[in-house]
Amino acid sequence: MPLSDDIYERAVPLRPVPRGLPLLVLLTGFTDAGGVVAGLIERFRENESREVLGMFDNDVLLDYRARRPIITFDRDHLTDFRPARLELTLEHDLLGQPFLLLSGYEPDFAWEAFAEVVLDLADEYAVTGMTWLHAIGMPVPHTRPLGVTVSGNRSDFIEAQSVWQPHTQVPATAGHLLEYRFVQEEVPVAGLVLLVPHYLAETEYPGAMEIALEKMTAATGLVFPEDGLADSDREFRERVDEQVAGNEDLQRMLSGLEQRYDAYSAGRSTDEGETLLGGAPLPSADEIAAELERFLATRPRPDEDAS
Repeated sequence: MPLSDDIYERAVPLRPVPRGLPLLVLLTGFTDAGGVVAGLIERFRENESREVLGMFDNDVLLDYRARRPIITFDRDHLTDFRPARLELTLEHDLLGQPFLLLSGYEPDFAWEAFAEVVLDLADEYAVTGMTWLHAIGMPVPHTRPLGVTVSGNRSDFIEAQSVWQPHTQVPATAGHLLEYRFVQEEVPVAGLVLLVPHYLAETEYPGAMEIALEKMTAATGLVFPEDGLADSDREFRERVDEQVAGNEDLQRMLSGLEQRYDAYSAGRSTDEGETLLGGAPLPSADEIAAELERFLATRPRPDEDAS
């Protein structure tokens, strides 16, 4: 029996699943700068009206030693074992428009079998297009608009949205494999790569999540709730700006990133002949990022008791 027959367990839907829906894919794993994908998955899973159509088998796809499940120790006994979830669900946007969502962890194993199952499900439900998103850290300043790189086969959308179109080799993810296979099947595909400031990549960045939702709307026509993200981002930026204002090294770093970003956006090189994403070393970038991360992790939030 092919492995693909063993990795996906269907649920019994409460009602017939419409055909001809868009498919949205959100997989955590190799990189998730700003906690964007994990945050989006959490937001979708808070929707009580979502319906699980099927679950993928952790015992086949997941390396438990690398990503251990969570269990609660309550005084003298164990409770609430929470395994990871990789699932296909039927969702609805703010306007009531239905769509399919594949969300959860990136498989550690059996990528080809996983992709085969997803393609079969897409064919079964007559999926009209696939959109997936992930986020990577890049040498860009938080004081400028966050951009995306777009891949796939939707040339008009790529031309309108993609701010960086490199020719390069990168470590592949399961999302990349899905995109590659969907394009081979001539299904409309948009792969969104959100470019998050590298020095904020290890934080939870609300503004990055907000931009991700906007780009997903542009790609799919679906409308997603952004409840609380604007306020959270305003507080987050105030904390970052406060730290930058009190540190000359951070100010120099940010100024350099802004100059390179503006030069790249204008289609020219910086005075040093480097472009924004040319890979030139940044002044003490790792140390500066670590300092910012420590500050953001230890400073009390506005709604916390500072006494």
